[in-house]
Amino acid sequence: MSQPQSSNPPEMASLLLGAGFALASLIILPAVAQKIGMGSSLTIALRGALMRAANRF
Repeated sequence: MSQPQSSNPPEMASLLLGAGFALASLIILPAVAQKIGMGSSLTIALRGALMRAANRF
């Protein structure tokens, strides 16, 4: 019997972390920023920081 192939755990963790950062920067951050009244330039700066962090993993 052959065993099912599974992803390398560090690769899966990196994928999930990157997806989490992308979700936060595209959906969660703008919603929170609108709710608390944060300026658009600060929101864009935070989004850029999150996307750079996602690219590191």
